[in-house]
Amino acid sequence: MRLGCPICGERDRREFYYQGAALSRPEGEVWAPEWDDYIHNRDNLPGVTRDLWQHEQGCGAWLIVTRNTVTHEVLGVALATEAGA
Repeated sequence: MRLGCPICGERDRREFYYQGAALSRPEGEVWAPEWDDYIHNRDNLPGVTRDLWQHEQGCGAWLIVTRNTVTHEVLGVALATEAGA
């Protein structure tokens, strides 16, 4: 798999570190069921996902990668700071 880093261009997947699903944090600082779900639960359904990756062996940028886990197609890559993550 190849990922298109917005800074460095297209690179092999081995240059990147996969962090997990790109999720929005729940509102508030008080522990609630939403926080428990955010920390511990993932649906892990096949299809399109938004994942957080770091270009670890390149520029070091954090990226949001939209990809299809069934076809392995990369649908988009954006800097995490610009993608609202």
